[in-house]
Amino acid sequence: MITTAFKQKILAAMPAHRDNFQGTDVAYAKTLGINSSIYSRLHKGDTEQVLSDAKWLHIGRLFDIMPDGEQWNTARTEVYAKVENDLQNCKRNGAALIMVDECGIGKTYCAKHIIRRMKNSFYLDCSQAKTKQQFIRLFAKTIGVDNRGRYQDVKADLKYALLYMEKPLIVLDEAGDLDYAAFLELKELWNATEGTCGWYMMGADGLRAKIERGINYRKVGYREIFDRFNNKYMKAVPMGAENKEAFYVKLIGDVLVANLPASEQKKLTVYVKKILATDGGEHGTLRRAKTIVKLLKAA
Repeated sequence: MITTAFKQKILAAMPAHRDNFQGTDVAYAKTLGINSSIYSRLHKGDTEQVLSDAKWLHIGRLFDIMPDGEQWNTARTEVYAKVENDLQNCKRNGAALIMVDECGIGKTYCAKHIIRRMKNSFYLDCSQAKTKQQFIRLFAKTIGVDNRGRYQDVKADLKYALLYMEKPLIVLDEAGDLDYAAFLELKELWNATEGTCGWYMMGADGLRAKIERGINYRKVGYREIFDRFNNKYMKAVPMGAENKEAFYVKLIGDVLVANLPASEQKKLTVYVKKILATDGGEHGTLRRAKTIVKLLKAA
């Protein structure tokens, strides 16, 4: 059952989310998956019998609202600073960049947190829309374009909307999950918005392997897309075993300082070592850190 407190969190977050969207209330309502009359009721503070529990959860996820009783403080890590600099560059200059880096360092969390304060900036989880039909229709819905109707019409409206917006920025997370046909659509979208729309593609080794395999096998589109995305991979984790170890110690430590209960701060070094302890050759990441913090808070 969705609590009143959870609904109130969503209503409290909605004005700032709306302010960062340039379009009309009708278009904004579409980004939430609701109609304009429902949005009007929410805007007035009405929470009773307005939405189904599933829709409340959907909007809560879009706003990154934490469940009742759960709180996570954002630490300005080196990853955060790197992603923020890249995103600002893409938005300001209509540039396109690719970030390929280690799993579990907070790329997704940082990108979502940063773009919440950037006007006309949108996040797409490509793992949830792998085919070109799914991808384009999710993309359209995310920026407030009607995603029903003929595929070509939806795509045409999507490109037009991106050209109409003031300095839009699109974050494509888990881009390596897009199938070949969906990935090729990025070339057309970039061509239609060259210099007016910022693009930031994120992923791990799978994204790098996908691009390099496509280039090596001379598959249509991969070389052109890589060229449009600056012909390089952005990265926060340094090279070299010692540098990488120091990076992870600082990363985990920064996040724990921001989130450990006060009574546990004195054990910071112990927890960092515990999180980074290897298991099957792989050390722990921020996901393990978050699990430990939740257990400590629960206790």
